[in-house]
Amino acid sequence: MSIHSGHRERLREKFLNGGLSAFNEHEKLELLLTYCIPRKDVNEIAHLLINRFGSLLQVLQAPEKELMTVAGVGASVACFLRLMNETHRYLCISQATSKPQMHSYRDYGEYLVSFFIGKRVETVYLLCMDAKGEVIGCYLVSEGSVVSANISIRKLLEIAINCNAATVVLAHNHPGGFAVPSREDKVTTKQIAKALSNAEIVLADHIIVADDDFVSMVQSNAYDPDEI
Repeated sequence: MSIHSGHRERLREKFLNGGLSAFNEHEKLELLLTYCIPRKDVNEIAHLLINRFGSLLQVLQAPEKELMTVAGVGASVACFLRLMNETHRYLCISQATSKPQMHSYRDYGEYLVSFFIGKRVETVYLLCMDAKGEVIGCYLVSEGSVVSANISIRKLLEIAINCNAATVVLAHNHPGGFAVPSREDKVTTKQIAKALSNAEIVLADHIIVADDDFVSMVQSNAYDPDEI
């Protein structure tokens, strides 16, 4: 009899009795893999994935093509792992967006950081609110490379005007970097603020995200809406 006989059942029982806290990284991934790879020992695949990417989080955030370079990982497994990451991101966004109104940089940052979960390239979002600070919507503006994303001021204006926003907050991420405004961030923010001001829309802040951390350009004195 194989040493792995009944292993799937033991993993599931361990989870049901104590959650994931008692699991190491490869066991967490192994448990997930049992639901997309039937009738096969997935222990080795879990080890290979963790050794290749470093952690469960990095496995879930890895591009599908890179996942499929690991032995035993086909298109359906790569899709399943991406689904896990996107489900996590969706749930975080749903929880964050339950706030009816936002009025401070902390409100903005806590709301927006979830949108960047798993984003491996620089991505730009525009948060649009009405005059009471109630959220109208948060819209994807652009996605770029690992180090840059071109921001179309015209597209920003179209989004803000079309949803009848009174106030907006710009947000982008620094993948693999620090949530610190660059010189380019400061220049671009002022240009966007002036364009929005001409349409009688206030750019309340620019939030920069890195992993689960964020920095407000207003709070860090890198941007002042009153100077526009």
